[in-house]
Amino acid sequence: CGWGFFSLLYLTVFLSTLTPKFYVALTGTSSLISGLIFIFEWWYFQKYGTSFIEQVSVSHLRPLIGGVENSPPVPGFSANNGENETNRQSLSECKVWRNPLNLFRGAEYSRYTWVTGKEPLTYYDMNLSAQDHQTFFTCDTDSLRPSDTVMQKAWRERNPQARIKAAYQALELDNDCATAYVLLAEEEATTIIHAEKYFKQALKAGETVYRKSQHCHPQNSQHEAQLRRDTNVLVYVKRRLAMCARKLGRIKEAVKMMRDLMKEFPLLSMLNIHENLLEALLELQAYADVQAVLAKYDDISLPKSAAICYTAALLKARAVSDRFSPEAASRRGLSTAEINAVEAIHRAVEFNPHVPKYLLEMKSLILPPEHILKRGDSEAVAYAFFHLQHWKRIEGALNLLHCTWEGTFRMIPYPLEKGHLFYPYPSCTETADRELLPTFHDVSVYPQKELPFFIHFTAGLCSFSAMLAVLTHQFPELMVIFAKAFFGMLLSPFNFIMEKIKRFMPSSLWHQLTQI
Repeated sequence: CGWGFFSLLYLTVFLSTLTPKFYVALTGTSSLISGLIFIFEWWYFQKYGTSFIEQVSVSHLRPLIGGVENSPPVPGFSANNGENETNRQSLSECKVWRNPLNLFRGAEYSRYTWVTGKEPLTYYDMNLSAQDHQTFFTCDTDSLRPSDTVMQKAWRERNPQARIKAAYQALELDNDCATAYVLLAEEEATTIIHAEKYFKQALKAGETVYRKSQHCHPQNSQHEAQLRRDTNVLVYVKRRLAMCARKLGRIKEAVKMMRDLMKEFPLLSMLNIHENLLEALLELQAYADVQAVLAKYDDISLPKSAAICYTAALLKARAVSDRFSPEAASRRGLSTAEINAVEAIHRAVEFNPHVPKYLLEMKSLILPPEHILKRGDSEAVAYAFFHLQHWKRIEGALNLLHCTWEGTFRMIPYPLEKGHLFYPYPSCTETADRELLPTFHDVSVYPQKELPFFIHFTAGLCSFSAMLAVLTHQFPELMVIFAKAFFGMLLSPFNFIMEKIKRFMPSSLWHQLTQI
């Protein structure tokens, strides 16, 4: 009781002796600290999509104060079967895919780095490519050929110069090492013409090895693995040669090479070679051929992509876009062809809602990554990078897209819970896209997240303390009066206790205590 009495007495005396300068310093310091907290919270939310204070509270403070423990699941029973099914679907839709139109590292990505000083590829993206190369271009029989052993180590190297050096070592051991030419074409060649020369050498070597593997195929499982590897190499080389021809303007030649490749290896549809074909046919403006490809691959039983959905929408828009007017449509209503076009656009936007902002140039484009996430921002960047020119070529197509794309969101008010034509939009796309896309790119997020409570709280605290600091600086005497009145109101119960103590205490003793 004695300590409490002296504490209350000291607090009362201390508050009564504070000067205006103290209040100016107090409000200024508090506004500065709250402003720094708000800036950090905003930066953390923009970078990681969550509140730092909330994350720390949930991760560290909640267990300390006795948070809810997770009860073990009961075998054979689940109360959230529907939720678990949705989670499994989301996980499957968040699978990362190889970009069918990925650029050449030496001839395109590296040139961008030389000019801008920025790295267009993330470490995560390049690591996925290294895993792809090891899967496609290596097998258990590599130890039988010294050049393949060297290349097996080359694909695991992180340093580009070390990979290129290993490729030359493999060629010294075997001048017909196709995978060594592939690596040099991808990473050492600084122009598409140079890369094409390497790929032609790889094709010559790859066809020779492939024919040998075909004859050895029936013998045992090791030769089956070798045939599979040699097939992968041959398909990869032919596809990249077709892409070289497309980039060098020999589009008809590229189309023929792609068609021949799809006929020769029809079971490799998972490589999405048809997306390369669609883009080349659009460049030729062969819209009837484009429709024929869509008729085969835009099937309900086949996986979709932004290229499939938006190309279908583009063909529907092409039929009506040149004479479409929103004012005329509002007066007379939409025709059947216009309804079909609008529905196709809504379908495409539901599948990937990030694409329209790039096609309408509301967001800046960057070089596409080597891997994409379907329905994510990475897929949108890859699609718009190659297909924006095709939308611009068709008169009125972008205008029709601009007038109708936002109407999709009225059909799916809760996209994470229920879709219209597709599964609910996966909630994991933002995290994966931040790994795939470079840090200088502003990742598109859908649906837009509401600002966390603590950002609102810190913003309000910063504004309030800044206002107090300004008022205290401008009107120090008046603000001191208000501060003392405020603290006096807070301490009124303690003042009542002090008055009671003073009443029953001798005046001489009270005087001595106050002097102390």
